[in-house]
Amino acid sequence: MHYDAESRTLPHNPFKALVAPRPIGWVSALGAGGQLNLSPYSFFNGVADNPEMVAFSSFGRKDAMTFAEEGGEFVCSFATLALKDAMNQTSAPLPRGESEFGFAGLATAPSRKVRPPRVAESPAAIECKWLQTIPMVPLGGGEATYFLVIGQVVSLYIDDRFVTPQGRVDTGAMRPIMRGGYFDYFAVDPESRFEMRRPAGGGDVPRS
Repeated sequence: MHYDAESRTLPHNPFKALVAPRPIGWVSALGAGGQLNLSPYSFFNGVADNPEMVAFSSFGRKDAMTFAEEGGEFVCSFATLALKDAMNQTSAPLPRGESEFGFAGLATAPSRKVRPPRVAESPAAIECKWLQTIPMVPLGGGEATYFLVIGQVVSLYIDDRFVTPQGRVDTGAMRPIMRGGYFDYFAVDPESRFEMRRPAGGGDVPRS
C-alpha cells in the first residue's frame, strides 16, 4: 500500500511508526529570569561528531527552546526504563516557570560546564551550548510550526557504573527507552546488541 496525507488509506498516520524507534532528548534549560524547564523531545538525535552536536525539534516556541535561546545552554538527560513515568510526567503543560523537576518528583544535579542542571536520577547527560534555532518552513512556504534547535556538546556525564573496564559506555545496561508511533515506546534489551564493521574503505575509522 501507499499512504499520503491526501489518500488517507490508513486511519492513523504511520509516519512516526516508521521513523522509529527514536531516542528521547530529555531537555533541561534555564530562562533569562532563572526559570527551569524540563521536557522530553522524541524528535532528537546526534547530528555531528566533530565537533559533537545534537538537535531537537520543538512544535511551537515552547519553554525548552526559548529558555535554551535565552540562556544559551541546555542539557539532554538520558531517558531510561526506570525513569519512564517521571519522563512522561515532564511532558505535562505546566505554567511557564513552574519546574517539571518538582512536578515529576525528580532531583537536580549540577552540570559541569553549563548552568542548567541535569536529572540526578539519570545515568548520563549531554551538556550543550546553544548554536542556532532553524524555523522549518514547509514546501510552498508559509509560517513554520516546528523549530530545530541545535547545540554543541561541551561536556558529557556518565554514571561510573555504566563504564566498562575497557573504557566503553555500556548503553544497553542503562536500559534506554525510545519513542515509536502512536502511544508506543520501546525499551532496549541489553542482549540484543551486536557489532558490525563497515566494508573496507567505508569510513569505519575509530574516533578518540
